[in-house]
Amino acid sequence: MGAFSIPLSGLTASSESLNVIANNLANLNTDGYKNESLSFADVFNQMQGLSGNGDPIQLGSGVQVAGQTSNFSNGSVDSTGVASNMALQGNGLFVVENNNQVSYTRAGDFTVNSKGQLCTPQGQLVMGYPAVDGVVSTSTALAPITVNQANNIPAVATSSFQMDTNLNAGASIGDTYSSPITVYDSLGGSHVLTVQYTNAGTNSWNYSISVPAADTGGTGTSTPVATGTLTFNSSGQLTSPTGTVTGITISGLADGAATMNLTWNLNDSSGNPTITQQDATNSTSSNSQNGYGVGTLTGYSVLSDGTVQGQFSNSQTLALGQVAIASFANVQGLEQTGSNDYQATFGSGAAVIGEAGVGGNGAITGGAVEESNVSLSAEFADMIVAQQSYEANAKVLTTLNQVSQATLQAIS
Repeated sequence: MGAFSIPLSGLTASSESLNVIANNLANLNTDGYKNESLSFADVFNQMQGLSGNGDPIQLGSGVQVAGQTSNFSNGSVDSTGVASNMALQGNGLFVVENNNQVSYTRAGDFTVNSKGQLCTPQGQLVMGYPAVDGVVSTSTALAPITVNQANNIPAVATSSFQMDTNLNAGASIGDTYSSPITVYDSLGGSHVLTVQYTNAGTNSWNYSISVPAADTGGTGTSTPVATGTLTFNSSGQLTSPTGTVTGITISGLADGAATMNLTWNLNDSSGNPTITQQDATNSTSSNSQNGYGVGTLTGYSVLSDGTVQGQFSNSQTLALGQVAIASFANVQGLEQTGSNDYQATFGSGAAVIGEAGVGGNGAITGGAVEESNVSLSAEFADMIVAQQSYEANAKVLTTLNQVSQATLQAIS
């Protein structure tokens, strides 16, 4: 009887549905896994004729799998505290490569290989835009992201400094106060620059800026590099000099570094003097300068745009690269190849490579992974439906078998 094929197709469809449900549940804890579902279509291929009013009379021939759909909605973000881990929220996939084979994944449980490159647990390299001296170029070809602990940042010589200092208006003539600040030369060598203030009378202080004599190969205790006078009004506000003090030169450095030409900024970013004279204790509340010594990489973090930002021992930060994001016109057309990977196909279209948070791409959470988006309760509900469908089709098959046996007995 041809009717046997109908419940058999139902059994096959229910079995396939249970297979997909089982696979979803098996991957409940798989990072970046996307829940899958099947869609079905009926099979009408037997035309029996026409009814009296001309309507076609068709008998169904069963069911067939029409397609498989992956649910690319976001999974929950699980904070791991591992710097190399990344959770992508929104559109897109990470780009990974192994032996020139490019794949795409949502699983951000990345680690670091022996070369200091970000990679997947399977050894695929995480691809992104390289950085040169902390500047990321998104117009260059993708390259592996490297976070090698041997990376270092070269020194930058100090060219300006600032001090937030109050000089005691009640000081006597000849009273002194010194305020030190560490500056850096072109080789990264540090030098203690000392500004010594000497009260010269009402609303007037002389200053002398010096460095240790040993730093310049000189004799004695210190080497003066600049002198001058600060003048204040009756309210304790600095009236002269204004803006900056220039001409602070440190030459002949013993370590062979280039001559340092410094500027002393006397105003803050709002234009207010940072040197005041009030009836309070001599004090320097803060100071700053724009140089730093050589730094080695001590750690890194991933920003929301995919920038891998290195932290260095000299308190500086520098971009090490930027993780690339691939998007597709039709993500349902991607081919799953195992190990959380996808491959582009004709149906998906070619990958469009870009930055996280740009052009509709999702943002990245560093130190975290995206969990599977499988819903346990939804899968159990679907499993009950699939089970009932299987049992119903099995019952139809049993009934047809009994009818067939009865028919054979009747005609024998």
